[in-house]
Amino acid sequence: MPKVSVIIPTYNRLLMLKEAVQSVLTQDFEDFELIVVDDGSTDRTSEEMRPLGGRVNVIGLNENRGVSAARNRGILHARGKYVAFLDSDDLWVKGKLKTQVAFLDDNPHYPLCYTDEIWIRKGKRVNPMKKHSKYSGWIFEKCLPLCIISPSSSLMRKTLFSKVGLFDEALPVCEDYDFWLRVSARFPIFFINKKLIIKRGGHPDQLSNRSWGNDRYRVIALEKLLSEPYLKPEERTMVLEEMKRKCQVLSKGFTKRGNELESRYYLEVMRRYGVEI
Repeated sequence: MPKVSVIIPTYNRLLMLKEAVQSVLTQDFEDFELIVVDDGSTDRTSEEMRPLGGRVNVIGLNENRGVSAARNRGILHARGKYVAFLDSDDLWVKGKLKTQVAFLDDNPHYPLCYTDEIWIRKGKRVNPMKKHSKYSGWIFEKCLPLCIISPSSSLMRKTLFSKVGLFDEALPVCEDYDFWLRVSARFPIFFINKKLIIKRGGHPDQLSNRSWGNDRYRVIALEKLLSEPYLKPEERTMVLEEMKRKCQVLSKGFTKRGNELESRYYLEVMRRYGVEI
């Protein structure tokens, strides 16, 4: 059995996918299986991956179902003790797997660790903003404003999914935000302060840039969280405060766009919890 299952979900990104796959195959840690989940691509992704033979296990979905469905399919096929994700537009730096596996082997009380990132936007290296700072420990409060953990930077114990569930396939974006909140509310998370992945952004099909108002989906994730019995009273207060901030922004944004119905909806969301905005 492999120690690590590496899962790459992909949809019509053949050129970037080939580079992503190569960044896995050239790691200095070899005890892994590589699973590419082709989410209904029309660019011959599955056919182009087949020459790699036993080094890559390609799972083809009949239709495009989204990144959560693709990741979940990969998880269900994973045989490793640990699971790592790599988005098909990102790359791993050599040493990424070796460093993280060593940490989880030595620290059994952590279910997950993640690393720092090199950001490339439209071919140029840029510096992340302060709001994207990374943290270790009980980081639930730090995860509430936005997603600070990149799936490509994470390595987790496979047993984690039986405790927090899989990715929410109903969310077209912010599915990672939803997942990290469920994890960080229950477990400490360790940040390895090394830039071990390359995040490539600014391309037209970048998932987070497809539509305005991604906070709509973060509000859904926060509202789901409020129904969870494991949420502590102080965490519930934090969630409501963050929901209020996001609903205020969304309500004003929809008003500016002349959509009063949607604007009022976000006022009503908070009224359900006794909060006026």
